[in-house]
Amino acid sequence: MKCHLFVVDCGKCNYNLPMVGYALTAALAAASAAGYQSMAPTGQWFGRTFVGLGRGSKQLALTYDDGPNDPHTLRLLEILHKHNVQATFFLIGRYVQQRPDIVRDVVQAGHVAGNHTFTHPLLIFKSAAQIRSELKACQRALHDAVGEHCSLFRPPFGGRRPAVLRIARQMGLAPVMWNVTGYDWNAPSAEYIEGKVTRRVRGGNVILLHDGGHLHMGSDRSATVLATDRLIGRYRAQGYEFVTIPEMMRPGVGGSAA
Repeated sequence: MKCHLFVVDCGKCNYNLPMVGYALTAALAAASAAGYQSMAPTGQWFGRTFVGLGRGSKQLALTYDDGPNDPHTLRLLEILHKHNVQATFFLIGRYVQQRPDIVRDVVQAGHVAGNHTFTHPLLIFKSAAQIRSELKACQRALHDAVGEHCSLFRPPFGGRRPAVLRIARQMGLAPVMWNVTGYDWNAPSAEYIEGKVTRRVRGGNVILLHDGGHLHMGSDRSATVLATDRLIGRYRAQGYEFVTIPEMMRPGVGGSAA
């Protein structure tokens, strides 16, 4: 058996190497940017989402993810009632099934209930059928608990790709993200949460907080409850108005996307 040695005259092809390098660098940069945009709360590459109003608005929207959660959703409702503030809750369907009574308390108090999927998966890794199933199951749980409700949707972890937003809109759901977060899922204190929020608020903000945890019912959100009390007091004193997401999204108000 003979082995043939093929020799390539690289002197004739070296001029292509820089082009290959540039192409690889560009491809990596594009992939990195796309990955960032799939998780960045204000990113709009993969479809328009509502993230708040223009800077300087005197409206703020408090939003809470991952409930309903016993007992902290109920304690949060007490704080919101004390200040006569309505908020928006993005609820996990399996928890809605466990505690429909808490969801009814949320809606009866004038707050807005939105879809946060049934099991809280990262949707960018799910098929179209799985995405639709997650949204439908949560819609069904919400309807069973409170009947007709506001058609808002927030993807778990903020993760989305074009199919996620397309399917949500086909189902009549408006995607809602945020532009300020309290990083309260593992916050050491209410002061920490308050500091994270106040460093970013410029007016017209959608503020992300959590009344529950996606891993299990009963997550400790006492720091979030206390931080909510302080944040409302702080920004009310500065002339801000707290509104729900549907109020902020009203035509003519000037939302940045929907």
